[in-house]
Amino acid sequence: MNLENEIPLIAILRGIKPEEVLEHISILAEEGFQYIEIPLNSPEWEKSIPLAIQHYGNKLKIGAGTVLNQQNVEKLAAMNAKIIVTPNINVSVIKSSLANKMEIYPGCATATEAFTAIDAGACNLKIFPTAPLGVNYVKSLMSVIPKDIAIYAVGGVTPQNLHEYLSIGCYGAGLGNDLYRAGQSPEKTRENAKAFISAYIAFKN
Repeated sequence: MNLENEIPLIAILRGIKPEEVLEHISILAEEGFQYIEIPLNSPEWEKSIPLAIQHYGNKLKIGAGTVLNQQNVEKLAAMNAKIIVTPNINVSVIKSSLANKMEIYPGCATATEAFTAIDAGACNLKIFPTAPLGVNYVKSLMSVIPKDIAIYAVGGVTPQNLHEYLSIGCYGAGLGNDLYRAGQSPEKTRENAKAFISAYIAFKN
């Protein structure tokens, strides 16, 4: 889990189109991102994900978000995706991802959901949505979760509040609208990417 110099920030490219995907991923990689999530409710994800893996799969961990069933896990495994991110707890999705040697980040909001995921074999948990739950709620939930489980805050994380989640022990974060919104310019992606990477490095230093 702890790679040397790892920056555990997952770039969520919801709504990205195949003709845009390589330019934005190139920028994210240049700025220091190592994890790319393309949600399955994005247009033509069946084109975008293989394209991203073909060009950047040797240097980045690329996969899918909003993965809701085992059939999609199998499709993504065939594409050589490396990460699976879900908004919910589905035991068959967790077990299928692990069987296909993919990293799974299942989404949960309660202790019951968290331990269901852990019992299914998950070693990462995505606390979602963190913004409405609040830092204190996430901290309380984490107090009962085993310390060897990596917690990722997702939903409403910004460059300004990232440190709040890291300071309570979150291992990393998934970054949505404050990093990428569908249709935004490559220049905006670079600006946002720089802000998040700078915030992470500032906290670590």
